[in-house]
Amino acid sequence: MAARTMVGPSNPQTQFFTAFLLVLLMLFMGTSSLYTPQEALSNEESEAPANGRQGGLSIEDECEGLKFEDLFDYDFADFKVYIGDDWATAEMDAGAFVNGSKSAVVRDNLDGLFEGLSGGGNDYISTDERDAVRAIGPKCIGAMDTRIGMKEGSPHRGAPDWNNLTFVEDGIGLEEIDLVPANHPQERSCQNLGSANGCKEVPVSITDDLQIMMFLAEDQSNNVRFDKLPNDGDSNFTLALNVTNMSYAHLELNFPLKQGLRMSNFSIQDTITNSDGTMTVTENTELSAPEALYLPDGRLRVNQVVTYAASEYPIQRDLFLDFTTMAPETNEAPEWSSNAPVDGTVIPMLDGQNVVVTGEKTEMWATDDSGWGMDCTFTESGWSSSLDGEGNFIVENQNSQASSSDAECYVVDPFGETSIDSRNWTFGKVFTSTAVLSATGDNIEFTLSPTGLVNEMSINAHAHQSNAMGQMRTTTLASDDAVLTLPLDGLSPGMVMVMGQAQSSTMLDLDFMLNFGLEKASLAPLITVSKNLDGMNATWEANGLTFTLKGDVLDPDGEDVTLSLLLCGYSTNDFLREGSGWEINVNIVSCSSQNPPVTAYDIVLTATDESGTMTTYTVHVPDPYASNDDTSNTIDSGEDTEEEGLPALSMMATLSITMLGAVFAGRQRRD
Repeated sequence: MAARTMVGPSNPQTQFFTAFLLVLLMLFMGTSSLYTPQEALSNEESEAPANGRQGGLSIEDECEGLKFEDLFDYDFADFKVYIGDDWATAEMDAGAFVNGSKSAVVRDNLDGLFEGLSGGGNDYISTDERDAVRAIGPKCIGAMDTRIGMKEGSPHRGAPDWNNLTFVEDGIGLEEIDLVPANHPQERSCQNLGSANGCKEVPVSITDDLQIMMFLAEDQSNNVRFDKLPNDGDSNFTLALNVTNMSYAHLELNFPLKQGLRMSNFSIQDTITNSDGTMTVTENTELSAPEALYLPDGRLRVNQVVTYAASEYPIQRDLFLDFTTMAPETNEAPEWSSNAPVDGTVIPMLDGQNVVVTGEKTEMWATDDSGWGMDCTFTESGWSSSLDGEGNFIVENQNSQASSSDAECYVVDPFGETSIDSRNWTFGKVFTSTAVLSATGDNIEFTLSPTGLVNEMSINAHAHQSNAMGQMRTTTLASDDAVLTLPLDGLSPGMVMVMGQAQSSTMLDLDFMLNFGLEKASLAPLITVSKNLDGMNATWEANGLTFTLKGDVLDPDGEDVTLSLLLCGYSTNDFLREGSGWEINVNIVSCSSQNPPVTAYDIVLTATDESGTMTTYTVHVPDPYASNDDTSNTIDSGEDTEEEGLPALSMMATLSITMLGAVFAGRQRRD
């Protein structure tokens, strides 16, 4: 597949589709394809204006050959490529990060590209523009170049026909973060005619960081393909990347599991076109060398960091990586370390969990210059083991009749060298367990039964949630069952797990997190109403139209509680809260239309916790201004009174006038 050549920077006055699509080039730093020095255009040609293009071009035509650096200056880019086991497809994940003032430049450049269109060139970037990019992005990327090529045979440089990797449109997933930040203080509704409902836009001058990401689309197996390597990577091959204009990027190449595959050589070449058309090629020794490492599952990974200063343009920079499956001239056998379990150690297992030892622990078990894995042979049929890419020790048991098995394990390196000595371990379950809630619901009864694989072990466990844990309880498990009572104090209502660890001198520590489908029930909030100095529930204002209630509310589960009040069909939640205390001023206007007139107020308080559990509390508040036929509104203090003589006439007159005034005022308020 012949490599394509580079085209010059795009003119902002190109046609409609170009404006929408150039933002997607953020994903693909550098020139448009893996081209060789002989195929590079001169600087004069590369700077030719693009406004001479003819209209009517397709999306694919518009996107072919364009490059990100024509418009954007990013801070960092990350590319990860996973070559498929078929040596004919791949997955590429990519991300570009633009921060601070550079993000404002990106938004301003985009806004300029939309000039002449509705909403374009107005110094604002909108969600309409962003959504258009998302919709047609995969088709655009499908027409672009990966800038990666491979060729089998002896190491290659220069201009052979490279087997270029190309994008697969259906496999491309896209996402951006904060190109148009949501709920930005300077956000406004789109001002242009024809904008979509809910369209928002922000000034291009904002400096919020933004990201653009490409990944494998859902339900797809690859988003890159290439001509299948005839020998499936078994023979020598070279992988080349054009990294021109990558200001700062990390490249990660992951290869399929292939016995003996290794990087044998590399070079970074800078090519510059001279004024007479000739080209000068030099080795770049300033960039760091690629790092080759083996994952615990045996796969080869190569990491490379590249930089390219703006002042270096128009230098073309290419990275060449040579691979082989030929064994190195010298290769030391891997060795067990002192951290590896000794012979006879029990490796404990749990039902439904195949990872028996994490990679953080296994990485300390052996040493080898080229990386290492493990090869275990089990005495029972149906048992197997492996290390995954993170180093996790995975054991699978397909034999339901055998709950445990012995195994002999060796350390092996990627080139087939094996450790001199082995380790003999026993794998299997060391206990079974059940758990139920106690009758009161405030504890978990955790029952453990030994399997006999270990004579005695110490067990500690607690009730566990993602953000909280109960008190730890400990027991010794030997020949008989043991029961741990695990308190639920401090945990929220909802799902509760059992978390803990089993330890014994003859086995590796077993960390466990067990799900028995248990849920802590939500306890109802507790609400109280305080009495005032007169022993009443409410304190009335002088105007007789409002009164104040006070009290406390507490949730036994520690959840937040909301309060509401209902009076005469009117509801409010206008409470003043401080700690567990609450206070509310209640207006009785909503009761003015009641018939017959209200002489006492029944207030319903409702407390609701985060789990939705409610407590209602009814408060009775008599109306101190309600009239009776023979007396004014008073409150009986309960004290004995002595009969006194009649007051003088002037006193009787004064008292009568005062009482009539009070009755009249009360009637006026109730009316």
